[in-house]
Formats: sequence, structure tokens, C-alpha cells
Amino acid sequence: METNPTIKITIWNEGRHEKLHPDVARIYPGGIHGAIAEGLKNEGFMIRSGSLDDPDEGLSEEVLNDTDVLLWWGHLAHAEVSDALIDRIQQRVLKGMGLVVLHSGHHSKLFRRLMGTNCNLAWRELPEGDLERVWVIHPAHPIAEGLPSYFEVPQSEMYGEPFDIPVPDELVFVSWFKGGEVFRSGCTFQRGRGRIFFFGPGHETFPIYHNPYVHRVIANGIRWARQPHTDGRILSNWHREVPIHR
Repeated sequence: METNPTIKITIWNEGRHEKLHPDVARIYPGGIHGAIAEGLKNEGFMIRSGSLDDPDEGLSEEVLNDTDVLLWWGHLAHAEVSDALIDRIQQRVLKGMGLVVLHSGHHSKLFRRLMGTNCNLAWRELPEGDLERVWVIHPAHPIAEGLPSYFEVPQSEMYGEPFDIPVPDELVFVSWFKGGEVFRSGCTFQRGRGRIFFFGPGHETFPIYHNPYVHRVIANGIRWARQPHTDGRILSNWHREVPIHR
């Protein structure tokens, strides 16, 4: 048995801000997905990327079936993602594909489907940004490996409570903003066999995806979200006609 298999990740970015807004293109000339990939290039992952305007909305059935962990970033075009694609991703998650949802992906069709709630939150976007201090409140968690007790994002979009999500299985990070708000910025969930990690920092008009601490969190989240084993039966609805004991 291969003890350290290469994790195959697909970074999905809707890719609209970079095309429509020159200020975003200056910060992320290779796209948000490109900045994330650059930050993960030494982690040993097999990295692919896709965008909404690509064929098959950037996620063909072949690519999706060959993905261990999917990263999802969207904002402007949540409604343009087809329900058929969301259906396919949901089924892959239930069967064991890991999912890392980043920043404004909280309002994506995908995350709302998997959470079963509106996933609304408080937010504020200032031209100069808000200072975000990300506190590691579960330092023993694998996603917190290699991190200090807190790290700062100097320019961030404020996300604040209440955050309309189910109670997380685990809470790894809580963020504080200079305006006084707090936010559950690192949450884990299990859906079927799939592990889901939501991470809050990541606004498109600030260089957050160039931050090495953010890279570390994402890399740790990918490793945690990968299905730890694949030999368990995928649950399905079946007719057990013959009793076990007769």
C-alpha cells in the first residue's frame, strides 16, 4: 500500500474579477487560482485549476472524478454555476472528495447546499481594508500545524457574526477585526464521507493569497480534507430482504 500518495487537488476560481477589474488583475495577474497554486507549489500536491468560463464550467466529470480535494472560490457569479455541476460535486463530496471553501464561497450554491442554510453573515469592505487577527483556538488540530498562536492579515474584508451555518464539527480559527467584530473563520464539517473546511480570509482586492500563513492554512486544510481511506462502503439505499438473524 502506498503510504504517502500524491494528493490531487483542483483549484476552482470563477475567474471574473480578474477579467473585469484592473485593480484585482494587478494584485493577481495570474488569477486568484494562480496565486493559490504558487503558494502551494512546494507542498507536493498535483495541482490543476479551472474557471467558470472554461469548458464544462472548469470541472469536467473526468477532472472531478480524479480530484482528491477541491478548492472553491467564487463571488460575482454564484448564480451562473449550473445546478447540474453542483449536483455532481455534492455527490463527489458525499462519496469522499475533500472540499475547501474559501472566503466568499460561503454564499456559493455549493456551500449553501451542503450546509442546508443561507450562510449569511455580516460584512464590511473598506478601501484600506480591516486588520484581521486570526486566532488559533484549536492548536492540536492538523489544520493548525506550523502556525503561531495567531497571525494577522493587514488588509481584509470584515466578515462577522452571526454566521448562518450549522454548528461546525470543529472550530479551528476565530478572527477578530479592528472594528471589534469576531468571526468563526476556520470551520470543519463532515457530509457523507467527505470532509469540508471553510476558511474566511481571502478578499479579491487585497493580496491575502500571497500571505504565507494563508498558504500554510490552505495546505493543511487540503491534507486534512483528503479522504483518509477509500476501502469503506459508500452508503446507498438498499433493500435488505433477508434478515441477518432468522
